[in-house]
Amino acid sequence: MSNFLVAIDGPAGSGKSTISENISARCGFIHIDTGSMYRAITLYAINNNLVLDDPNSYSFIDKINIRLSGDKIYLDGKDITRDIRNRHVTENVSLVSSISIVREKLVCLQKKLAIGKIVMDGRDIGSVVLPNANLKIFLTAESKIRAYRRLKEKNETINETDLIVEEKNIKRRDELDSNRVNSPLVVPAGAIIIDTTKLNIEEVTNKIIDLINERLNK
Repeated sequence: MSNFLVAIDGPAGSGKSTISENISARCGFIHIDTGSMYRAITLYAINNNLVLDDPNSYSFIDKINIRLSGDKIYLDGKDITRDIRNRHVTENVSLVSSISIVREKLVCLQKKLAIGKIVMDGRDIGSVVLPNANLKIFLTAESKIRAYRRLKEKNETINETDLIVEEKNIKRRDELDSNRVNSPLVVPAGAIIIDTTKLNIEEVTNKIIDLINERLNK
């Protein structure tokens, strides 16, 4: 089978990107992290002091070049892989992602990239970007667990106060992502829901690889 598309959706901290990377490495698929694309747009807008909630601020979107290469992302030829993970980008990416012109342009790009054996993760992959994907997965987990994972990603010492703040941020992102007009976060039709609250990365990865193999062998 020349084309096999796996769509992995879920809220912040559900493990989408890490699990998608693991699957692509073990199965020889190409991983496309769509969240990094929205972060790239957010980074550009912040660095250029643009008004983030004004759709007119995003006229630059046709003039820039976003390129993915392995686990790295480039904006106009510059490696911004680390830059897009800074706090200011994280705090504003859901807002920027809600802007219609941003979603329209990036969804168009993501569809063009979906050629071959692909694992694509994000928040509207199975519902909008790849509605005919061979396999759709929706990852979820309790908000406190997702907050804990986010703090671990940042290599921060975790205390109860930080965990409470991070969980509030997670819930705010959930609300923004689920209630935006354009491509809201939903469980796509036909998606298999996997609750990762009590599962580790390896267990979730194995579950999804088993599902991929089942469908490839049909």
